[in-house]
Amino acid sequence: MIKHFISLEWKAFTRSASFKVNLILKILMAFGALAILLYMLLIGVGAYYIIDEYLKKEPLVFVNQILIFYFLADLSLRYFLQKMPILNIKSFLYLPLKKDKIVGFGINKTIISFFNIVHAFFFIPFSIVMLLNGHDALNVSGWVVAMLALVYCNNFINIFVNNKDVVFYALVAVIVGFAALTYYNIFDITVFTGPIFQAFYDRPYLAILAVGLMVLLYKMAFNYFRKNFYLDAGLAQKVAVGETDNMAYLDRFGSVSTFLKNDIKLIKRNKRSKTTVLMSVLFIFYGLLFFTGAVKAYDGPFWRVFAGIFVSGGFLFSFGQFVPSWDSAYYPLMMSQNIRYKQYLESKWYLMVIATIITTIIASFYLYLGWQAYAAVVVGAIYNIGVNSHIVLWGGAYIKTPIDLSSNKKAFGDKKAFNVKTLLLTIPKIILPVAIYAIGHFASGEVLGFILVAVSGLIGLLFKNKVFGIVERIYKAEKYKTLAAYQQKN
Repeated sequence: MIKHFISLEWKAFTRSASFKVNLILKILMAFGALAILLYMLLIGVGAYYIIDEYLKKEPLVFVNQILIFYFLADLSLRYFLQKMPILNIKSFLYLPLKKDKIVGFGINKTIISFFNIVHAFFFIPFSIVMLLNGHDALNVSGWVVAMLALVYCNNFINIFVNNKDVVFYALVAVIVGFAALTYYNIFDITVFTGPIFQAFYDRPYLAILAVGLMVLLYKMAFNYFRKNFYLDAGLAQKVAVGETDNMAYLDRFGSVSTFLKNDIKLIKRNKRSKTTVLMSVLFIFYGLLFFTGAVKAYDGPFWRVFAGIFVSGGFLFSFGQFVPSWDSAYYPLMMSQNIRYKQYLESKWYLMVIATIITTIIASFYLYLGWQAYAAVVVGAIYNIGVNSHIVLWGGAYIKTPIDLSSNKKAFGDKKAFNVKTLLLTIPKIILPVAIYAIGHFASGEVLGFILVAVSGLIGLLFKNKVFGIVERIYKAEKYKTLAAYQQKN
């Protein structure tokens, strides 16, 4: 039976319409995974000596103190990045297969996930170094077994909270809250959690408790999905209660207002779009790396413009790159209606422009870091509105990625978002404004550099209708390829 499931997984991979892209990206991801594993290995080997020699603390005690944040951060990252195979079992409901086998395969597949293996490359080398430095073998064995068991506890917990936003945001709030309280010496949670992790070393037999908790969570996850293994139960798509909001204030945009209202409702009502808004808010603080000199490698005038583009364009990049994929669920229906592409694209453009303006106003706190910092944000916003807003819409025509609005998976991008055309379009989005600024900076100074970037954005805005005509023709040319891509299930 297991061989049958593996065979189906292999066929799904090789018969995909984007098999070549998948294969190349799998290879690249493999190299990236190997690099991460190597870094974790180096950290696992070197952490003991770094803590001992530079921090002048007992390495194991120090590690046990910060493990609470380590595991909570791991759970947060899993929520965003780890894909749950259990979500792909709906297609097996129509086949004469035993439910236990299907559910077991789905959950067992998460056990060999990279998100579990990567932790072993820290804990096992760290344990070996402890042995080399005279720690008792039995105590070290109990500790490392307990730590790896807790890693898998996180894996099974993530299965439960995978689609529960409230749990995730509460978890993030707890991490930030405890970190702030500890930093300002108000309340140090590590005083209470450190001894718990230390107990697994002092009393190695307690590792049985961690292993037992892991087995219990596995059984709970298995029984939960076994019980809800029906399309009208736990696997059914959740439908929210409808809300009435006519958004009359958008009527001033004329015929485009209908699409604008749909886009705003989409953002308000769906998990994936809400995450995009959250990501764009985080982009506002991206400039702190560049404007404060916190990272010496990024301390320079050219990096200011680079940062300004991202600070003001967080929503533009994260939302705009997936137009029209946001509407993939009902895109075929839209294309069967009497809808002009220009109006559809203009609604997306207005939404990105409004978000860019709001972001720029919020980012006014950068004035405290000097006028140059906020000037970079403002000229970056002008360039984003006049140039990048058109380019991201242009690039969206080549990204045929259906979006599951109810899930956060691939919220940071998708493999199909990377192709030659979209990569080439990153040049005018990011590199060109920096190059334009450099011309003015070397010719006369930073003021002329800022002016040239702003003028470039204004010129792009002046030729908006011409550019929209070109983009509209591209969307029409890619229309049927896009429709075919949206019909294919991942």
